[in-house]
Amino acid sequence: MLGALIGLLCAAVAVGVGEAVAAFVRPAAAPVIAVGNRVILLTPESAKRSAINSFGTSDKSVLIFMIYVLLAVFGALIGQLALRRLAYGLAGIAVFAAFGSYCALTANASRGSDVVPTLVGAAVAAAVMVLLVRAVTREDGASAKSELRLTERRTFLTGGAAAAGLAAITGFGGRAAQHARFDVTAARQKVVLPKPTTRAPSLQRGVDLGKSGVPWQTPNGDFYEIDTALSLPQINPAGWSLRIHGMVEHEINLTYAQLKKRPLIERWITLCCVSNEVGGGLISNARWLGARLADLLHEAGISADCDQLLMTSYDGMTIGAPAKVVLDGRDALVAIGMNGAPLPVAHGFPVRIVVPGLYGYVSACKWVVDIEATTFAERRAYWIDGGWAQQNAVKLESRIDTPRSGKQVPAGRPVPVAGVAWDQHVGVSAVDVQVDNGPWLAARLAAVPSTDTWRQWLLSWTPPKPGSYTLRVRATDQHGTPQIEQHAQPFPSGATGLHTITVQAT
Repeated sequence: MLGALIGLLCAAVAVGVGEAVAAFVRPAAAPVIAVGNRVILLTPESAKRSAINSFGTSDKSVLIFMIYVLLAVFGALIGQLALRRLAYGLAGIAVFAAFGSYCALTANASRGSDVVPTLVGAAVAAAVMVLLVRAVTREDGASAKSELRLTERRTFLTGGAAAAGLAAITGFGGRAAQHARFDVTAARQKVVLPKPTTRAPSLQRGVDLGKSGVPWQTPNGDFYEIDTALSLPQINPAGWSLRIHGMVEHEINLTYAQLKKRPLIERWITLCCVSNEVGGGLISNARWLGARLADLLHEAGISADCDQLLMTSYDGMTIGAPAKVVLDGRDALVAIGMNGAPLPVAHGFPVRIVVPGLYGYVSACKWVVDIEATTFAERRAYWIDGGWAQQNAVKLESRIDTPRSGKQVPAGRPVPVAGVAWDQHVGVSAVDVQVDNGPWLAARLAAVPSTDTWRQWLLSWTPPKPGSYTLRVRATDQHGTPQIEQHAQPFPSGATGLHTITVQAT
């Protein structure tokens, strides 16, 4: 136990000091974040899908927690080895430093300086290990494995308390210093969005039927989040720029100030994640403000041979969008605003890409800093290396939001059955609900400003008698094509199937 405690204290010091040093480098260089970013790249795609299915948007928090657990186990092990022979414990810290350095230098968008927090943290941890081990080593050179003598106990307790204090102060203080130095909340609050040259279409009465419990317009704080960023990029708009290059006649470099001076348009656009299960919640709707991406590409003189726009985020994430889709006349945006406010940091502040009709993994690049006009044959984006379909449009889907599956409803009384359906940039023309194996019942559709958003629907249904009922929903698009009924998992090109619930009438 004594050796394990020494190892745990050394591990805590390494992490804490690393956090403090990261305040002088950047948050992504903190040892745990650097390791986590590299682990994400090393993790097989099947494991990533399993994590998203099991933990949803908490998957990154779970990953960080597991890193802390493994670090604690490793620390306890090398602490035990250090009591046998100090060199063994120091070798263990060297392994920690080597692995941490490898992760820091090979993560996406890594910098040479990212290795500094890990190395400094490891060096201080090694010094702490030497002091603590010597504090419990008897004068004859034998390590204390049972009871400590009074002087040894006092020396160890003093040293252990100092190590714990150092870990706490540097750890929490380092995080606070990172926040103070790098957080862009104040810079975001100073941003004044320009008035759009074209406003979003006026909302007709009945856009939100008010029966599903899910608002038609998703508040920014409730908008779904799927990305691989363990540490949200903190980008001051004054230092942001976008480079458009590759298969173009001339390169464009655009600053935030220049982007704000361009003609900006507002559009209602629903975004959906390809990982969304049938009936899942990884879909949201917002009012976006931005410049048309197609205009920038035409100004750059994009080549007719370009079929992919490889977009790169500040944190190194790459997303490949089909050029023909972005250029087909739809309002693909270089967005700076969301629901009337500057983009939240979690959703790409200061600038992101929004393309209606495409899943996020092939369009919605947050914190975008680079767009390369290239080809799918020449370059592969991040998610494609994991086996996801290279080119993929959103599939027609529908969902029952109320009542929830398993809920009780009153027999013999009208029950509102409501939800949303979506097929961005194509549109939804009908939604039908089936109860058990009965006939399909037409639901009432809400108004929508365009085909680029989801559409609410509502059906009043009266359970004839007490008992269990199974309800399922099916949408039809604007071309008269019904939703695919055959069930398929999200991987590799998006889920299909009819959302089904069971309710109990009483």
